[in-house]
Amino acid sequence: MSIVERPWGRLHYELLGDATAPQLLYVNGSGSRLADIVPMLGPFAKRFQVLAFDHRGMGESDVPRAEYTMSDLADDVVALVDHVGWRSFRVFGISFGGMVAQHFAARIPNRIERMVLACTSSGGAGGSSYPLHELYALSDDERAKRFPTVLDTRFTPEFVANDETARLLLSVPRPILTGDAKRGLDLQMNARRHHDAFDLLPSITCPVMVAAGTTDGIAPPENCRRLADRLPNAEYREFTGGHMFMLQDRSATPTMIEFLADNGA
Repeated sequence: MSIVERPWGRLHYELLGDATAPQLLYVNGSGSRLADIVPMLGPFAKRFQVLAFDHRGMGESDVPRAEYTMSDLADDVVALVDHVGWRSFRVFGISFGGMVAQHFAARIPNRIERMVLACTSSGGAGGSSYPLHELYALSDDERAKRFPTVLDTRFTPEFVANDETARLLLSVPRPILTGDAKRGLDLQMNARRHHDAFDLLPSITCPVMVAAGTTDGIAPPENCRRLADRLPNAEYREFTGGHMFMLQDRSATPTMIEFLADNGA
């Protein structure tokens, strides 16, 4: 297992794809484990050498003992890319990963070649994503009722009954977390609720695509548009679907990969 030793514990990572290809850091979302997202990395690994990791408290990374901030997560990323010897690289940040990406990209802007921020928000004056810490605090039954329309605002019971893709997305099993796994998620939710990178965004000068799902209830399109407007060199793209538009709109992943692969300015 590949790890980076950090002051709080071990950070787990993997390198996928051709070592001679352009380098891409993939930063995954809330509650995600690297083991779960590896299938999503296939199309990226065909074009890039992909560096992906478990956020602290998730998957094979250690659960820290103390609370941490989004800035602390940015520290983890800088330590990771330094560890693998990447001087400059491209970034794909999805949802919570897009929030983390804003913080570290503002810290090391000269090292980021291109970036996609997908279904995410800047926080602060740019608007915050749905408060998932409140959703996770609900009873299992109440959370199950609210989750569909948070994921995609179209996902009423009637819509889901008549849409096979919606039923498939909602049928993905969600493990019941206990012990360290539950504590790891709680710590991540606490950091997430304080995310605010709005004032940092003007320092991110690389080309950025901000990608949104038209009916996303977690990172609404208006948040993504404000994020793109705040960045000096950004374009905004909207795709059919909600927070999981990458699985709902077949054009989304190829479009974002082509943007990341572009060697132009």
